[in-house]
Amino acid sequence: MNRQPRHILALRFSALGDVAMTIPAIYSFSRQHPEVKVTVATRPFFARLFAGAPANVSVESVDLKEYKGARGLFRLLKRMKAVGADAVADLHDVPRTRAISAWLRLHGMSVATVRKNRSKRKQALRKKIPQRNFIDRYADTFRELGFDITVDELMPSPAWPAPPFVPATGAIGIAPFARYATKTCPPERMREVCGILASEGHDIYLFGARGAEEAVLAEWEHDSVCIHSVAGKYTLEEEIALMGRMQVMVSMDSANQHLASLAGARVLTVWGATTPACGFMPYGQSSNDSYVRNSSCQPCSVAGTKECPIGHPCCEAFPSAETLVSFILQRINDK
Repeated sequence: MNRQPRHILALRFSALGDVAMTIPAIYSFSRQHPEVKVTVATRPFFARLFAGAPANVSVESVDLKEYKGARGLFRLLKRMKAVGADAVADLHDVPRTRAISAWLRLHGMSVATVRKNRSKRKQALRKKIPQRNFIDRYADTFRELGFDITVDELMPSPAWPAPPFVPATGAIGIAPFARYATKTCPPERMREVCGILASEGHDIYLFGARGAEEAVLAEWEHDSVCIHSVAGKYTLEEEIALMGRMQVMVSMDSANQHLASLAGARVLTVWGATTPACGFMPYGQSSNDSYVRNSSCQPCSVAGTKECPIGHPCCEAFPSAETLVSFILQRINDK
């Protein structure tokens, strides 16, 4: 490469947890190279994650519903060219971002694409070989553009708004759901976990999405005066700020583990169909805070599936309620 870029267009349109994982790499790069401008193209909802970004980072909010079909794609290509970047960091590697990258390469821009190594990732399933964390893969993309970058071990907490209330001292946050059933500990088992912790005097705050998850957690809230659901009550930014006030956040392999990490929380992760070996360990967290039962079928997929691919009940990959309570309390006591 003849010269280093001065303005990089970073592409990542989905999903929530994956966009969150780009932030440690993007912010680390931007702080270490303040002379380089970075424009992040992502969906409007995900753009809200880039709170407190370094001064040389801006966000281009793209509502993809406005760019459907061939004509829509052509308008999107022109819009991305109008950003004025001289290089592209494709942190998504899907047909849409490949088209954008190819178009901009034709107009003289340097392009680097995240190496997902889809074929090698299957080694995590067949041979239990740990895969490179995706945060490091995103950092590699900037390295391919000719830059040195070290992902900061601790990222200054973004400027989230003040939480809507001050949670009880020593509160435990629990986010019991994930996108796929194979990554979700059976809900009734997690409800039992909440009940046991509440019976021992711990205040529990439940996090989940609006709609179905919100309704389920509202039922759990009736089990004890120590159980509180925040699902559907606050903005995304306020929920993240609340996560940062928890003594610990308990999460499945879901977006919540990455959001809580951005808030600076200590995150205890519970893994089922997937394991940290698949490359999605949350930023800045200790492997000792991950519960993996190490069943013979773990992991059975890289990112989760709606149903177990081998017809095995994934609930067997998760711990019993008593075991999970013990895991949580041990981590709290081993501060």
